[in-house]
Amino acid sequence: MRTLAVKDATLSWSMLDLTRPWHAEPETIVMHHGVGACQALFDGWVPALMDRYRILRFDMRGHGESSRSGPGAALTMDGVTMDSLADDLLAVMDAAGVDRAHLVGESIGGTIALNTALRAPERVRSLTVSNGAHLGASIEAVADWQHIIESRGMAGWSAHMMAGRFHPGVLSDAEWRWFEAQQATACPHTVLALLRALVGADLVGRLAALRPPLLLLHPDGSPFIPVPVMADFQARVPGSRLHVFGHAKHGLPFSHAGQCAAVLRGFLDGTTG
Repeated sequence: MRTLAVKDATLSWSMLDLTRPWHAEPETIVMHHGVGACQALFDGWVPALMDRYRILRFDMRGHGESSRSGPGAALTMDGVTMDSLADDLLAVMDAAGVDRAHLVGESIGGTIALNTALRAPERVRSLTVSNGAHLGASIEAVADWQHIIESRGMAGWSAHMMAGRFHPGVLSDAEWRWFEAQQATACPHTVLALLRALVGADLVGRLAALRPPLLLLHPDGSPFIPVPVMADFQARVPGSRLHVFGHAKHGLPFSHAGQCAAVLRGFLDGTTG
């Protein structure tokens, strides 16, 4: 694991290169997790991708092994914006020496990846958004996050979130315990700052300018982003694809990792020269 100092944070990132030697110039996939997760969220995707693509992942600020720098950094959380978060993503790409990449983001990570593709299309080969929105105001069931965090702490918030992420029985007991425990380690100040940035995001008017090929992955039962929101997203970007997974909630990238990776692999192999 490597670290990178950015404004008000230190980001932990990793590059996996197990590509086959006959892929002389392998392309890179950058994976961006969402609120409460960490880069390990995508572990189940790696086996289907690693023979042909390098995998670059990082822990978003305030999550996993990444942190804010300095004891007064919480005071800067109002400075967390979709643009500053896109800057984090591009800084990780720069640190890894990646000029252009396939961006894959889930939840807010998908919205950040979308914003990055709109701001810096020359850096993006393709874009995949899993359970992420183009319009923050369309996101549901998040108004009580601050109250839950303040009254029940991060462990209480994480327990509350699990029902919105997974249907009963889709994870093993060990997987459930791991996800709930690591979700509770997220920085509460950062979680609320990210929520403010996400709810305030409106990328609808810019979608016509989106250039990279777009794949949308979505669960049929997210309590946060209804399927019609993603259908609207898809309709606004000609040539984009929407794949809806059954019996899935907002934790789709973890509970349905293998299925998501298989769809992504087919999409990427079709865009790779």
